[in-house]
Amino acid sequence: MTALALSLLVPWASGAVLLLLDGRRRWVGWAAIVALAGNLAALGVLAGSVLADGPVSFTTGNWPAGVGITLRADALGVTFALLSTSALLAATVHEVLEGVRERVFPGIVVMLATGLSGVFVTGDLFNFYVFFELAMTAAYILATYGGGRRELGAALVFTTVNLLGTFVFLLSVAGVYHVTGTLDMDAIGVRLDTVDAGTVLLIAVGFFVAFSVKLGLFPFHFWLPTVYTGARPAVAAILSGGVANIGAYGLLRFGADLLPRELELAATALVVIGCASILYGGILAVSRRTAGEMLAYSAIGQVGYVLVAIGIGGPVGFAAAILYAILNALNKTLLFLTLRMRGAVVGAVFALGAFSVAGVPPSAGFIGKLELFRAAAGDPALLALIFVGGALSLVYVFQVYQYDFWRSERTGRRSGRAQQAVVLALALAVLGAGLWPEPLLALSHDAAAALEGAAR
Repeated sequence: MTALALSLLVPWASGAVLLLLDGRRRWVGWAAIVALAGNLAALGVLAGSVLADGPVSFTTGNWPAGVGITLRADALGVTFALLSTSALLAATVHEVLEGVRERVFPGIVVMLATGLSGVFVTGDLFNFYVFFELAMTAAYILATYGGGRRELGAALVFTTVNLLGTFVFLLSVAGVYHVTGTLDMDAIGVRLDTVDAGTVLLIAVGFFVAFSVKLGLFPFHFWLPTVYTGARPAVAAILSGGVANIGAYGLLRFGADLLPRELELAATALVVIGCASILYGGILAVSRRTAGEMLAYSAIGQVGYVLVAIGIGGPVGFAAAILYAILNALNKTLLFLTLRMRGAVVGAVFALGAFSVAGVPPSAGFIGKLELFRAAAGDPALLALIFVGGALSLVYVFQVYQYDFWRSERTGRRSGRAQQAVVLALALAVLGAGLWPEPLLALSHDAAAALEGAAR
């Protein structure tokens, strides 16, 4: 219970103080790093407790359930909270080492960590929306980081489209409260079984659209290439490795946990949309000639695998979706951070990240592809699509590697050793997860077991 409270209090209090300070000073940036590391430590302790003893929950202020703020951490929530905070920590260290350009950057990143942690460990739909808004507001501000015309244009697109997605989400929340009379997630899952199926399906579609926009799935992807290519590398890493997890988590939590009946009805549609996202993102990524554009379109294709696995459903499908979401966030954080870096180590790191995206052993991405093949076993068409998607990934990542590192090394000043150490640590994590996948596989299956739909 203490770790659960600290996972929100540490970044909230730290972020509020850091926003008052000039983030361009090196010590302020390092203070933000310490705050994020403290948050990650609290989440690690919480994860150990949850995995050992089951979900942890309490209502703040000793209020009755449904009145006070209900916090609830299970294996699914803490997995995504750890993943997102790790991405934020790596990106912040990278940017602090390069030199922070705006005073609010460290504080905003820490406040973003508060919002993300809250989204993943709340047990109340209203509080989910509050933390959701906190995280997205921080993301909107981060998208302007750099202050250039390109960054501001990307931020405008990002804010406009995602505000529309947030509005759709709020309408669905209002619909849930109207038909169930509660915002407690445990109670919602029970009461929705007695509500008219057509009404619940309409609510489910609203949630799907809202989270698909956040995730960047085809055909809700149109904002993503502009934003990811316009943002600075650290911000792109934060958006793809941290903020996008709201979409994957939301589809799993609201679909497989709160709306399993509607998820089952829409399974074929989800698989079709996921397949379209894989092919669209892969084909467009092949036609790109810069690493930033390639990664932006690759992100559209890679999240399609997550949706396909969710559409397959069941314990195996949900576990594959969770595992692939984890690996995709890790891959994108690693590769986006290398965008403007120079040096032989950077080339090796990019190659390893490229192997992981393509699903080539011994990288962690290979384990993700194996789990997808396992989930799709018995469906030749899906197996063929996963293979084709992997082949497209191999083409576009090594096409960019050839242009940037093989034919001619990237021009410019060589990156510092400390920055290279950051991306090297992430690359070693990708390699380690591929060589010793058992802990990550166990975590994904434990997280899938927390979903109501996995038992059906």
